[in-house]
Amino acid sequence: MSYRVVHYINQFFANIGGEEMAHVPPELREGHVGPGLAFNQAWKGEAEIVQTIVCGDSYFAEHEKDAKAQVLAWVKEAKPDLFIAGPAFNAGRYGYACANVALAVKEELGIPVLTGMYEENPGADMKEKILIVATTNSAAGMRKAAPAMAKLAMKLMRGEALGASCEEGYMPNGVRKNFFEKERGSKRAVDMLLAKLAEKPFTTEYPMPSFDRVAPNKAIKDLSKATIALCTSGGIVPKGNPDHIESSSASHYGEYCLDGVDVLTAETYETAHGGYDPVYANENPNRVLPVDVMREFEREGKIGKLHNYFYTTVGNGTAVASAKKFAMEYAQKLLQANVNAVIMTST
Repeated sequence: MSYRVVHYINQFFANIGGEEMAHVPPELREGHVGPGLAFNQAWKGEAEIVQTIVCGDSYFAEHEKDAKAQVLAWVKEAKPDLFIAGPAFNAGRYGYACANVALAVKEELGIPVLTGMYEENPGADMKEKILIVATTNSAAGMRKAAPAMAKLAMKLMRGEALGASCEEGYMPNGVRKNFFEKERGSKRAVDMLLAKLAEKPFTTEYPMPSFDRVAPNKAIKDLSKATIALCTSGGIVPKGNPDHIESSSASHYGEYCLDGVDVLTAETYETAHGGYDPVYANENPNRVLPVDVMREFEREGKIGKLHNYFYTTVGNGTAVASAKKFAMEYAQKLLQANVNAVIMTST
């Protein structure tokens, strides 16, 4: 008799659609769906996905309490040996949903749980509460992620003791596991040093935090002749959020024209940000994106001109890698437009 598994995935991996279908409520399907096939194949009959729960990322984010309740009810009825979610890779809202649903199943039903995602996914913050297998930042890494998750899942279902995170492939969770290395520390250290000196790849046993430092550019000598652009992670967008920038864990940014715009009004602009009280930003969007003040400076000759486009996204839960990608893209546009400086506002 094989172990029973319930699998949680989002609308994309269920082949329902992308962002335009992220509003779909929880749905229960029999058997495996999408990436569930890879898990079943890896288990070779020892375990099987008996049911798959599908839920849209936006629906979960906006109806978390109701979504959790429905998922818990289905999982309780199925009585699985394991609950597995994802993998979510670098999809922020999906990762958040996977981690929080898994935690609820673990704490309220006492069922072993497992998920997988990229280390910079906001859901990875739950790594000390649930087991999370580290994956690449895109679904292109499914071929490696599924076998790694399936192997760890089988250990959980069998009730076997887990080894250290570096052995099993899950993210470090603050729990230390003792094990014996094949070679003593002095030799491993010398081997790493030699590899580093020879500019060969090596893996440190004690990774240090990486702090991104950006060297300041040279000061602008004459602001009265400079073109200044406005950018923000505060989520200011035209009314109605035409590009559907997510309120959390943004997957893209918006580019909007300011030609003929002297001031942002409550009738024409709003914030898409879900990480702060939007009342004051919606009442006067210039509080986050100061177009009104920049136009004053422009008229007074304090700056040459305000760039006719602004770039905006939501910083709430957005992965550092995604933020860097956005900036690299629109920085090239700013350079091509001969922009001299950028004022980047937050919340």
